[in-house]
Amino acid sequence: MTIEKDKVVNFHYRIKDLQGTELESSFGHDPAAYLHGHNNMMIGIEKALEGKQKGDEFSVELPASETFGEVKENAEQRISVKHLQGEKNKKWKPGMTAVVHTDKGAMEVSIVKVGKFMVTVDTNHPLAGQTLLFDLKVEEVRAASQEEIAHGHAHGVGGHQH
Repeated sequence: MTIEKDKVVNFHYRIKDLQGTELESSFGHDPAAYLHGHNNMMIGIEKALEGKQKGDEFSVELPASETFGEVKENAEQRISVKHLQGEKNKKWKPGMTAVVHTDKGAMEVSIVKVGKFMVTVDTNHPLAGQTLLFDLKVEEVRAASQEEIAHGHAHGVGGHQH
């Protein structure tokens, strides 16, 4: 089955910088899952996977505009320390990353400044502004259920859990 609109795609990825340093990987874990053609995957990844099939394995270099976006100026916000999520009992320091839940879902942020009750975070994704290398391996391609199409996302492992 070929990857096209309304197909659920399960795939593994490895993200590297242009020097080849691995930054993140799903290999050794559950694969990522998404509903192709419904704007819930990075545009560069979706374009790279279009037309591929189960078992296809390849690498692609993608600009920031097609992955985590360009760096946005004035993207700092002050928030309560209690909203930071990460390792339990972590002592937050500048340069660390954390997850903050927003009305648009989870957002990864970088810690800029830490006070007793408040922190300043940069809401740019930590990989924003970078051209990145992606190693991709298609694990499964299947037709989406009518419910998945209606909801606009894949269900199950690697996808959305209701």
